[in-house]
Amino acid sequence: MQLDTDELTPAINRLKRAQGQLGAVVRMIEEGRDCRDVVTQLSAVSKALDRAGFAIIATGLEQCLTSSDPTLDKKDMEKLFLSLA
Repeated sequence: MQLDTDELTPAINRLKRAQGQLGAVVRMIEEGRDCRDVVTQLSAVSKALDRAGFAIIATGLEQCLTSSDPTLDKKDMEKLFLSLA
């Protein structure tokens, strides 16, 4: 199933922010910044990725429910969801 990219704009924006945050984490480590600051920023990146992933899966589930595509499998969607848990 192909996801509707228009509905995923917020998730795409979140991923772009996470990309910038991850770059900041790398710079912080290279600059020898305090461990607490690095871990705090890394935690923010992780949460942003999780939220983007859940938004993508939620959109996919919603599209599955409204689709008549016989190849969509509930177990596959469940595996995707659990992969982020």
